[in-house]
Amino acid sequence: MAGMRIIIIGGGPGGYEAALVAAEAGVDVTLVTAEPTLGGNSVLWDSVPSKTLIVSAEAMGWAQSAHRLGVRLDSGAELAGQARIDMGAVMDRVRGLADAQSGHITAKVEAAGVRVLRGMGRLAGRGTVEVEAVEGTQVLPADVVLIATGSHPRLLPFSQPDGERVFTSRELGDLRELPERLIVVGSGATGAEYAHAFARFGSEVHLISSRAQVLPNEDADAAAVIEDSFERWGMVIHRHARAVDLERSADGVRLKVARRDDPSSAPVEEWIEGSHALFCIGQVPSSGRLGLEAAGVEIAEGGAIPVDGVSRTNVPTIYAAGDVTGGIMLASVAAMQGRTAMWHALGEAVAPVRRRTVASCIFTDPEVASVGITAEEAIEEQLPFETVLLPYAGNPRAKMAENTEGFVKLHAMKGSGTVLGGVIVADRASDLVTPLSVAVANGLTVSQLAHAFSIYPSMSGSLQEAARQLMGRFGSAE
Repeated sequence: MAGMRIIIIGGGPGGYEAALVAAEAGVDVTLVTAEPTLGGNSVLWDSVPSKTLIVSAEAMGWAQSAHRLGVRLDSGAELAGQARIDMGAVMDRVRGLADAQSGHITAKVEAAGVRVLRGMGRLAGRGTVEVEAVEGTQVLPADVVLIATGSHPRLLPFSQPDGERVFTSRELGDLRELPERLIVVGSGATGAEYAHAFARFGSEVHLISSRAQVLPNEDADAAAVIEDSFERWGMVIHRHARAVDLERSADGVRLKVARRDDPSSAPVEEWIEGSHALFCIGQVPSSGRLGLEAAGVEIAEGGAIPVDGVSRTNVPTIYAAGDVTGGIMLASVAAMQGRTAMWHALGEAVAPVRRRTVASCIFTDPEVASVGITAEEAIEEQLPFETVLLPYAGNPRAKMAENTEGFVKLHAMKGSGTVLGGVIVADRASDLVTPLSVAVANGLTVSQLAHAFSIYPSMSGSLQEAARQLMGRFGSAE
C-alpha cells in the first residue's frame, strides 16, 4: 500500500473514521471538509446536540417525579413546582459539548497524521479531487476517493427556517427562550425526540403526524408506549395530518394542515397556532456540486449515491459512506461504512455491512432501541418464529426508579432458537440493546442468552427472562 493516495470528502463519522483506518495503515490520507472542525452533521447539529438537549429534559423529568421518591426541598415543597428551564443555558451547554467533541475528533485525526484541508471538495475526474479553499484552489491526485458528505434537512416550499420562529434541527441552537407553543412537524425519530424534550421543558407541544401513529417505522407496540407517554405529558398529537402552508409573524406562526381521518374522504384543512415551528421531515443526501457526473458515478433519485456491501460505487476506486448513500442515516452506520470502505480499498478481507445487524435507538422517554428483523418482516419471509413480550412492570430495578413503562420484545426462530431480532422500550434502552445486538450479529440462540449471567436487580435482567421464556417454548432440545 506504500504510495497510495486516499482523499476523503466530508468530515462526519464516515469520513473521520475512514481517515483513521487509512492513517493506521500508513498511506497518504487527505480529508477535505467545508467545516472549521470535524464531526459533521452528527456532532455539530444532530446526534450530539439533540441528545445533550434530551439529557436536560431528563433532568426536568426527574424533578417532576422526585417527590414520589421522597425528595423534597428544605421547605417541604415539591421540586416539580420549583424547577424551570433556562433555555439559554441549555443551548450554551449543547453548543459547548458539540464544539468540544468536534475539537476532540479534529485533534485525534490530525495527531494520526491525516492532512485536513478546509474547503469545498469535488471530483474533477475519477482520480482527481479539486478543493476550493480560502487560500485558493488545489488539484489533488487520488488513487482512492471516499465521498462522505452527509445530508441536510429536507424543506418544504414554505418552511424555510429563519432561526427566530421557524427552525430545523440546525437552527435550534439560536433559541434563547423556551417556546410557549411549539409545533413540531414530523413524528419520526427526530421529531419525536425534540417533541419529547420540549414537552418536558414545559412548552405546549403540538406534534404533526402524517400517520395514525407516531414513529411509523418502529414497532407498533413501542410506538403505542411513546404515544401514551407523550399525551400524559400534555402533548397534542395531530394524526393523519400533513403540513401544507405556513404563515409567520413577529408574534408567532400559523401552520395549515390537511387532515384525512378517512382515506375515502377529502382532506379537511385547519390552521394550528403556535409561537414557533420546528420541521423534522427527513434528511436529503448532500451530493450536489461534487462532480459525480464528471467521474461517472451513478446517482439515484433523490441524490443518493448507490453503493454495494463494501461501500463501493459503480466506479471501483470511488467509495461513499453515510447519509449521502441514502441508506440507514445513523452515525454508527456511517462510521462502519467508512471503515469498511478503507479496509476494502487497502486490500483487507471484509464482511459486507448487513442492514439487519444495525442497532438503532430513539431517545424519547422511555427510549426505543431495536435490532434485527421485525415480526412483520419474519412473516413476509415466511420464517417460523416465536415472540415474547415481557413488560418492565415486573422488573424490580424498574420499580425502584419508577421506570416501569415499556417492555422487552424478543423474536427467535422456531426449532433452532436463533435470535432474529427484538425491541427494548425502557430507560437507557440504548445501552440495554447491546447484548441483543451481539446475539443477532453472531447468530446466538435464546438458550445462550438465557444461560448468560445478568445482574440482580437490573433492567437487563428482563432480556434474560424473555430469552428464558422463549427457551421454555422450544423445549430442552433447543
